[in-house]
Amino acid sequence: MAISRNIATSLVLFSLLLLHLTQAEELMSFSAAPSPSPLAQPIDCGLACQGRCRLSKRPNLCKRACGSCCAKCKCVPPGTAGNHNACPCYANLLTRNKFHKCP
Repeated sequence: MAISRNIATSLVLFSLLLLHLTQAEELMSFSAAPSPSPLAQPIDCGLACQGRCRLSKRPNLCKRACGSCCAKCKCVPPGTAGNHNACPCYANLLTRNKFHKCP
């Protein structure tokens, strides 16, 4: 009697777990719908780097470094400094001496 009760309880719990997993999978498939990505749009590296380097003390060096980073990452963080979280690839590029390459 106790064994059949344990089996029945196990089956109910297993059914609830299975139901929960299928609902979670459905939610994941709805949220994975394609949405327009701002990174998918082509970027004008020259214009973006001109804005990024406009306050630099060495604008030619800044634009050259920014241009090579933009060519690799296809993005430039907003503003004249910082904001590297907007473009993680840009923030992770390093020189041979382990300094940040991108301005």
